[in-house]
Amino acid sequence: MNERGTLKVFTQERGAELGDLFGIFFEDLNHAADGGLYAELVQNRSFEFDPIDHSDYHALTAWGKVERGKGSAELTVEESAPFSERNKHYAVIEILSEGDGVGILNQGFNSGIPVKEGEAYMFSFYARRDSSFDVPVRIAVEGLDGIVHAAAEIAVCSDEWTKYEAVMTAKATDYSSRLVIVTKGSGKLYLDMVSLFPAKTFRDRPNGMREDIAAMIAELKPKFMRFPGGCLVHDGSLNADERNSMYRWKNTIGDIEQRPARRNNWRYNQTLGLGYYEYFLFCEDIGAKPIPILTAGYDPHHKRIVPLDELQPWIDDALDLIEFACGDSSTEWGGIRAGLGHPEPFGLEYIGIGNEEVGEPFFERYAYFHRAIKEKYPAIKIINSSGPFAAGGEYERGWNSARENRSDLVDEHYYQSPEWFLANYNRYDHFKVDEPKVFLGEYASWGNTYYNALVEAAFMTGLEKNAHAVGLACYAPMLCNVDYVNWKPDMIWFNNHEVYGTVNYYVQQLFMHHQGDHLLKIEARGFERPHAEPAASITGKLTLCTDLCSIQFRDVRLINDETGEIKCFEGLPEVLSDMQEDRLNGTAKRSMELGETDWDSYTLRFKAKKISGPKGFDVCFGKSDDKNQLIWEVGGWQNQDSMVVSKVDGRGSCLTQSLFTVETGIEYDFALEVSGRRIRTYVDGVLINDTEDKLPVIEAVYYSASSDRSTGDVIVKVVNVQEQSAAGQVVLEDLPKTPSMVEVIELSGYGLDEENDFESPKRIVPKRKELHPEANSFFYDFPGHSVTIFRVKKVLKQDRGRRNH
Repeated sequence: MNERGTLKVFTQERGAELGDLFGIFFEDLNHAADGGLYAELVQNRSFEFDPIDHSDYHALTAWGKVERGKGSAELTVEESAPFSERNKHYAVIEILSEGDGVGILNQGFNSGIPVKEGEAYMFSFYARRDSSFDVPVRIAVEGLDGIVHAAAEIAVCSDEWTKYEAVMTAKATDYSSRLVIVTKGSGKLYLDMVSLFPAKTFRDRPNGMREDIAAMIAELKPKFMRFPGGCLVHDGSLNADERNSMYRWKNTIGDIEQRPARRNNWRYNQTLGLGYYEYFLFCEDIGAKPIPILTAGYDPHHKRIVPLDELQPWIDDALDLIEFACGDSSTEWGGIRAGLGHPEPFGLEYIGIGNEEVGEPFFERYAYFHRAIKEKYPAIKIINSSGPFAAGGEYERGWNSARENRSDLVDEHYYQSPEWFLANYNRYDHFKVDEPKVFLGEYASWGNTYYNALVEAAFMTGLEKNAHAVGLACYAPMLCNVDYVNWKPDMIWFNNHEVYGTVNYYVQQLFMHHQGDHLLKIEARGFERPHAEPAASITGKLTLCTDLCSIQFRDVRLINDETGEIKCFEGLPEVLSDMQEDRLNGTAKRSMELGETDWDSYTLRFKAKKISGPKGFDVCFGKSDDKNQLIWEVGGWQNQDSMVVSKVDGRGSCLTQSLFTVETGIEYDFALEVSGRRIRTYVDGVLINDTEDKLPVIEAVYYSASSDRSTGDVIVKVVNVQEQSAAGQVVLEDLPKTPSMVEVIELSGYGLDEENDFESPKRIVPKRKELHPEANSFFYDFPGHSVTIFRVKKVLKQDRGRRNH
């Protein structure tokens, strides 16, 4: 039996305020909005899908022609006489022979239109026809076998666009139905904005949210919600009227018929039915502070840049958004909000400018936004950006911009291996209290297993203990439709009728429910740390490789920096070529092995010239196999970066990044310098990257403590990532009275590779129990691989009275 350690909580020694620390991030990727949180059941409801959204899309995507009996019809899409100038396409059903009815059907999302027995559904469409006004249009939800689950009839009695509505109640449960619209008669029937909503949405909002997904989000009790992204904020053209435009918030409010369809940069269509007004309502409904993120007029993906002398309208958009949220109804945008049905201000404390931007054009423009917002709305907290990397040149550029402009927060993003999170558990220990705070706007370890969630919990105790420097944090992404996966891991998974929370979800929920308001001083002593071997040097195989490029290498040398020994490589110069033509001809050569080294300190030098191709090349080193290695990516991601990446069990972590572009036809002198676990890269003698591949040193336990102002509870969190249990005593120093009860919420007893899924959505969930200590301390054995939360309940007078009797 291990000796017991002690966790001493100083219940009267308050530290930093935890504020709005833990919240959520919403981005419409993985069909998180359309086909997800947004409750609309019809896909491509306004016939606006287009190849610009996805190469396979067209105006009738998800639609099909219906011809029954001996019916015959022609189905086309026109735009000459639209209902809405912003959504010009509409369907035309020309009745050639009525038979038993002709028309159109919609397949919905996933397996089809889901309906549940006894539940009502709100149907609507805009329609007109040129004859047969007395012939009804039949609306039905039908199974794949043709059985009708719900139906209604509508008389389209005008040749002018008119909105028609009907309520249908399902007679059966079927998650693979079709919405079928048929009619008889003659002439043409014109349809647009065909919609089917569950009558029961979250909080019964019209144009509302899917109840089960929204409820699961609400059950997190987040302090804030960041929206609408993510990369979709800034990826697009500068013209707000173009379908391919950047995300412009003013396009997302008002009548849904007038909101233009948008290309979502995750390669699908975005209806914008879930827009800024709905975002603010949803934040209000779940008690989360809204954090909108706006573009600064710079698209780093395609180098689209608003000239500085044309920037004012973009700045005005930001100022107008604040007025939309905060202004009373006498203001222009406050009045517009009131006209939408919300006369009271939503309130707004935070606004973000930019998302993961890299490059000087963004930071030059950010300063203009910052000055204008602070001048008009000095109380608004403004969030700057530091790019999508945890360290490096652009990360430092972002922080320097934040310091110069006195930004309130800096948005940090990183997706890394669990090992990186453990190695960087104390990342924020030395951040200064008088500098901008960190908004950890996107983070996750690669995976939705119990191990991933356990490691994230350990890291989150570090976020709490550094509340002096970390102001906000949200796991990302939040939502994923299982049939439309753009990115994973994700916190909540769903199909068209089911939803479940991953283990990561339950860890986030634990930290949100038990955040507390102030840190409390806490000390750990006597816990046995696992034995840690000295960090090994980076040794192993070295390889040069390229992807879809042709690169010439020469003068490759490996130098022992301690002894001066030099290894030269014969057979050079060598051309690695992986162009499409080479792949088709079977002549592609992607890599060149350079052998391996066991030297502790070495430099790989070589000259390289790109002959053709869109990117650059990789230098793999410290390689034991393809899943475990380090990579210097030269000309990575759109040929913009020089990055050093660590791979552990196939899960990558970008250790550092700087901007660098490999120009065609220019020979560069490259050097990779490795000393122990320190890595430096040089191009033509200039230092480009400087980093350390830190190995995790496992703590005996990870812990934090806080106090809850509203309840008086003392909250203690303990994470044990070791396999063996940790015996401990929790000591509550200076607690005035013996607690009446200690509530214990714990995740434990699961295999590291276990996950929740649709078959077992609650396989891994926290369990609750009570302790009734007889003094201001108690013993507890923290199971191996566990997350434990104690809520020490305040003693109430009536509790004491009952004890005395």
